[in-house]
Formats: sequence, C-alpha cells, structure tokens
Amino acid sequence: MLSPQSTETVRATLPAVGGALGEITPLFYAKLFAAHPELERDLFNRGNQAVGEQPRALAGSIAAYATMLVEHPEVRPGAMLARIAHKHASLGITEAQYQVVHTHLFAAIAEVLGAAVTPEVAAAWDEVYWLMANELIALEAKLYQEAGLEPGDVWQSMTVTGRVRETTDTVSFTLRRTDGQPVAAFRPGQYVSVAVHLPDGARQIRQYSLSTAPGRDEWRISVKRDGEVSTFLHTTAHEGTRLQVSHPFGDLVLDESEAPLLLASAGIGCTPMIGMLDHLVRTDSKRRVVAVHGDRSAADHALAAELTTLTGELPDAVLHRWYEDIDGLVDLTAVELPEDVRAYLCGPLPFMRAARAQLLDRGVPATAIHYEVFGPDLWLASR
Repeated sequence: MLSPQSTETVRATLPAVGGALGEITPLFYAKLFAAHPELERDLFNRGNQAVGEQPRALAGSIAAYATMLVEHPEVRPGAMLARIAHKHASLGITEAQYQVVHTHLFAAIAEVLGAAVTPEVAAAWDEVYWLMANELIALEAKLYQEAGLEPGDVWQSMTVTGRVRETTDTVSFTLRRTDGQPVAAFRPGQYVSVAVHLPDGARQIRQYSLSTAPGRDEWRISVKRDGEVSTFLHTTAHEGTRLQVSHPFGDLVLDESEAPLLLASAGIGCTPMIGMLDHLVRTDSKRRVVAVHGDRSAADHALAAELTTLTGELPDAVLHRWYEDIDGLVDLTAVELPEDVRAYLCGPLPFMRAARAQLLDRGVPATAIHYEVFGPDLWLASR
C-alpha cells in the first residue's frame, strides 16, 4: 500500500506524469538501449519498439497501477500483474533487471519533467515503482519455483519433428526436447517463447500458444507469418532444426470447474482455443461449450478442420464461424450464451475490444471475461 504522504503526492502529480508518459517511455528506452545495447538486440522485440507498441504498453501499465494505488488502494491489480509476470517469466527476466529499468526510467522522468520532479515527487513515484516491481518480482519468483526452475533459467533446446502448412501464411511445428527428456507439463491455453538468432546477429523472441492439449510427447505451435521471428521460422525451420524454446507460461488458462464456456477467437488467436478444446475432448468433458471464430475468409482460417472435429466430439458444444468476406465481423450479440458463462478471448485487439464490450452489454461480469494478447499489452493503455 502506498504511504499516505506519497498517495497525495502521486494523486496531485498523476495528471502531469500520466500526460507525459508518451514522452517519458520512448526516452526511457533510448537511455536503456544506449547503456545496454544487448537488451535491444537480444531481449526486446525490435518490431514492437519500431512501431511504438512497447513504450505505449509500459506507459499504460504504469498509469493503471498508479491510478489504482490512489483511487482504489484496497484493490490489487491481480490480473494485470499476473499477465505481466507470465510474460516476464517466459523471457527469463530476473530481479536484478528491475534496478536497471529503474535507473533509466527515473532519468527519463527527470529529463522530461525537469524542475517539477522535486525530491518529494521523486520519492513518491519511486515508491510506486518499487511497489509494482516488488509485486512482479514475487509473482515471477513463484512462477519459477512452481516450474522447478532457477530464476531466469527457462530455456531449453528443442528439435522440430514435424512441419505442416495450415494456410498460405500459417505453419504448425511439432517440437521435442533435443536431450530426449519428456516435455514439460502445461495448462491448456499457455504459451512458450521461441528465441532465434537472425542473420544480423540479433537474438529475437516471440511467444506462441501451444495449440494442442497437455499430456502428449510433443508440443505444437502454429505460427502465422508476421514479424521477424515468425518469418524466420517460416523460411528456416524444418524437420531437424533446433530451436531455443522457453518453459510454458501464461495466465489465460482453462479453469477446472464445470461452468459453461465461451471460447471466442479471431485469426491466429484460434491457437489457445484449439488447445483448450483438445484438452476438453481428451478429458471427456461434459461442459457446455460455445466456440466462436472469425477470420478474413475460409482459406485464411488456420486449424479450421480441427476446430470442427474437436467441437463435434464434445457432447454439448456448438460452433459459430464468421468470415469477413461473407459474414462480416464477429457479432456476439447474435450468439446464444448460457448463464454463468466464462469467456476466453484471443485475437487482434479490435476484435477483443468489440467482443468484451458486447459481452458486458449482455451482462457477463468483467471478472468472467479473460483474454490473451501477444506482444505488448496495449489493452490497458487504450480501453
């Protein structure tokens, strides 16, 4: 909890700091990468940096956390922090890196706001930063402990054992551990990070959902060709290729209740939903399931046959599809939903915003709506 003195200082300065975050965060990254070029080359996604998504996501998370501290101190932003912690764990982030971020973030704040950053203001925002950082550090330590890993030691060598073209721009890869050990357990809906060394020497990382159920001898990821890492995998990863892959993480996981489910996806967002459906089939689930998917066209719909097969194998499941070239965009107002439904969303941000708004208008509680975003989470910065 923020101290009373800092609460009033943050409340008074939040409009100024929040309003300047659009300048502060790009400057922060410039300072960080100037001092630690290896982070830009080997850890942060260059594509997200180039289009400004990573700075906007950082700004959104800081503003959301600070606002909650002063406006709703009794509420913990658990969902936001859990989502960030899982992303960090999948990248192997460690406690020491939070001090590095602090150094350059506060240098950027001081440079942008100048004399407005009095010692009192600096101390108050320092308290905000370390409250958020320490919560994340604790969450990440717990994730590492639960996975049986040393902090940051998340990477393993895996070998591509199969490659299947799903559509013109999506390929599925099956993976086994190179050392012959069993693949790690995971929960339906989780993802892994894949790190590749690009021709210019940079090590770049991207997250991909596991698109099958747990309990198999192999993992599978389904990769749409967009961005440096995905394009590299499409062009260079074939049977026998070795890849550096993280332990599975991710907080968009299928709950273990018997509550009815809405699994709504668009585009390559189908991948965690396929994993969830596969798990429901493999465990002989009797849950009521409403599966919804939207895509540009039938030809663009990756894993379409599996979606049909899996929903058909569940005793109480129904499938709705929308193809933009025929049906337009997904419209959840036209879908019959059971009472007490738990909704899982994955896809492009405009799809999830629209889907969430439609569900809220229909009376689905916000706490029952869960989502996954790959890349920086701009949801908080824009909703």
